[in-house]
Amino acid sequence: MALDRDLGRAAAAAAAFGQVSGVLAAEPADGRRAYLVALGDGEERLWLALDAALEPVGERDRVRELASIVVLCELAGELAGGGRLEELRSRLRELALVEQTDGVEEAEAAALALEVAIGAPPLLASPAYLDWVGQATRRLEDALGEQGSPFAGALAAASGTVEAFVAEVEGRHAVPLR
Repeated sequence: MALDRDLGRAAAAAAAFGQVSGVLAAEPADGRRAYLVALGDGEERLWLALDAALEPVGERDRVRELASIVVLCELAGELAGGGRLEELRSRLRELALVEQTDGVEEAEAAALALEVAIGAPPLLASPAYLDWVGQATRRLEDALGEQGSPFAGALAAASGTVEAFVAEVEGRHAVPLR
């Protein structure tokens, strides 16, 4: 896979800055590929943003943009379907078999579509990914008869988590930011 290969190349480039413990790929609003690399673990963890040419990013705004889209996409994947999508799909299958309730097939299809939208790692964090997960989640919420959008509410409630992550990436960036 191309993304796997790109993540490996980013990890190799970042290794000059420390022990690589994770690499996430993103294409923020401008569509330019970038990588957010975790160096080390726990309290000692540093972060390094790399551009498409695998050069360190020193622009604070670019690092903030990259960290924001990465954490938003991670949260979207975790919160979609109430954060328990597999459990929900199992309950819907059970309802379809036992009770044959109207609309269950539509909800099952929507839950499967959401699972496909969320995907499996590695993922490319982007506004398009957020849109796709959001649309699939809304379809599921509609099929379940939800009023409003619990998913949108959960994402909004996570704004503190987003800001804390962005602040950590900024504050622990391996190269000075300007």
